[in-house]
Amino acid sequence: MRAPNRWADIAPAVLVGVFQLGTGRGASMVQPERVPTNALGFALLAIGPAMVLLRRVWTTPALVVTTVATCLYLLAGYAYGPVFAAPIVMHFTAVIRGHRRAAWLSALGFSAFIFAYTRWIAPAPHVDWLHNLSAFAFVLLILTVAEIVKARRERLAERRRVAMEESRRQASEERLTMAQELHDVLAHNISLIHVQASTALHLIDDHPEQARTALATIKQASKDVLGEMRSVINVLREDAPRFPTAGLDRLDDLIARTGLDVTKHVEGDRRPVPPSVERAVFRIIQESLTNVARHAPGAKVAITLEYGPRELAIRVADTGSAEPGALTDAGGGNGIPGMRERAHALGGTLTAAPDAAGFTVVARLPLPAASPEDR
Repeated sequence: MRAPNRWADIAPAVLVGVFQLGTGRGASMVQPERVPTNALGFALLAIGPAMVLLRRVWTTPALVVTTVATCLYLLAGYAYGPVFAAPIVMHFTAVIRGHRRAAWLSALGFSAFIFAYTRWIAPAPHVDWLHNLSAFAFVLLILTVAEIVKARRERLAERRRVAMEESRRQASEERLTMAQELHDVLAHNISLIHVQASTALHLIDDHPEQARTALATIKQASKDVLGEMRSVINVLREDAPRFPTAGLDRLDDLIARTGLDVTKHVEGDRRPVPPSVERAVFRIIQESLTNVARHAPGAKVAITLEYGPRELAIRVADTGSAEPGALTDAGGGNGIPGMRERAHALGGTLTAAPDAAGFTVVARLPLPAASPEDR
């Protein structure tokens, strides 16, 4: 919240005061038919600037007091001119601050007073319809300009509010993306470390060389998880990429680190895909391999990437058998629901279910139409 600008409160009151009090004597000199400005006249002229100073905290009462003081000034027969500065500022302020009804009622009442004053009360009453209409038109112009300014400020405030909400929504989506990325990174690598640690413990006595291989895999996996976590957290930095890098160029490294028997096939004309699709493909395959390592270690895995005209199909099939319910949406983990959310977020689909051979994950993600350069 911005701190109040005291000078913005004081400056208009000072300017109005200097104008009204400074020109009060001069106005009476050029209007000899009016009463010369005396102490009472200057006191009435000073009421307006004092109310302008209080316009933010006492808007409607200050408007009423200013209007009444102006009417009294005119009734006393003092010169026209400077006394109208304070009412103009107060009516404008009342509209800007949302006191529309008070401003319009005061303006109508003041216009009626001017008409009555010039018709029946002034020292030399006269009917000057052009004068009265001009005064009313001027008051109407002040209020109209105030309404336009207020509407513009409201539009700008609404734009700022919408922009802030959009910024918060994007920040929430980025935090959700980061949380999902961290989940996938940690789940995959910790599962891999767990499987390899179990293998090392089982082989360390009888087959130390094989245990050494498992321990080397654990070392590499722990290094990789630290690097990927650093990549995700770097999103918070202003000069970092908006999303962590997890693309198809790292797919072979991912497969090699799992220690599983994996074969990969690419069908169709391979072409560049949007980064969001690359990231989703990488994480879907990573989560699928994590599930195999966790629930069906030793199974063979076949990964197929099929580039179609308008979609990229991913199929991860293994020959293992998991315990009942371990790889369903009803299970305790977030792996399959997370994969499905990634696919749906891009307008695609994902199915994951056991079959006669083992367990199969199939995802279909939309792609932009291939350009002639990509064919």
